[in-house]
Amino acid sequence: MQKNAVNIKNKKASFNFQFLEKFVAGIQLTGTEIKSIRLGKASLADSYCYFEGDELFVKGMHIAEYSHGTYNNHDPKRNRKLLLTRPELKKLKKKFEEKGMTIVASRLFINERGLAKLDIALAKGKREYDKREDIKRRDAKREISRLSKF
Repeated sequence: MQKNAVNIKNKKASFNFQFLEKFVAGIQLTGTEIKSIRLGKASLADSYCYFEGDELFVKGMHIAEYSHGTYNNHDPKRNRKLLLTRPELKKLKKKFEEKGMTIVASRLFINERGLAKLDIALAKGKREYDKREDIKRRDAKREISRLSKF
């Protein structure tokens, strides 16, 4: 079986949020959506998760229309249901209802069985000074690695 290298990340999420807990969720997709994902034509920028009743949905995830799709093509910005176990959903919902918590999509990938999976994270928003601290730390690491090469 061929190795599928689809690995779409939400870089903005790790900059704006501090991840507290991560989960891997399946996604309920149509045929043309999975074909577009396998071609790498998806974006997680500005995507987040919300509860509707006892079900979890992802909003703002863009999956481009499949080029060979006919009238069966999908809506690129539609809300998609996430598939998690009931205990995981209960745990997420309980923590999500706390003040300042959100659930963000951090990575979209295809697993070894060929199924599309979404890494989601229970996150808390970073303050401006936290973001500046991360930038300083990253620059310091880069400078140290540059100096150690010589």
